[in-house]
Amino acid sequence: MCRCQEAHHSRDASLTGKNSMTEYRRTYIPGASWFFTVNLAERKDNRLLIDNIDLLRQAFVYTKQRHPFRLDAAVILPDHLHCIWTLPQRTLIFPAGGIC
Repeated sequence: MCRCQEAHHSRDASLTGKNSMTEYRRTYIPGASWFFTVNLAERKDNRLLIDNIDLLRQAFVYTKQRHPFRLDAAVILPDHLHCIWTLPQRTLIFPAGGIC
């Protein structure tokens, strides 16, 4: 589970007293753009993403070859990244598993 899912899960569970992740709602709009952030679990003094930027680029290429999306923007920081993806008009998928 990525960090943002954990945060949603923890907040929702504390508010409702139950596991609300299965009730998490997402609006589906064909061709929509999605902004998301992915944080490393260990953020303090962690330069993993920028120290391994070539491997991260390869991971983006690998994912784009297997999933239909357009990478509109990406900001890579030492301990987290931000992306904007646009899904095709006729897709039924939400961004790949593990992406918030």
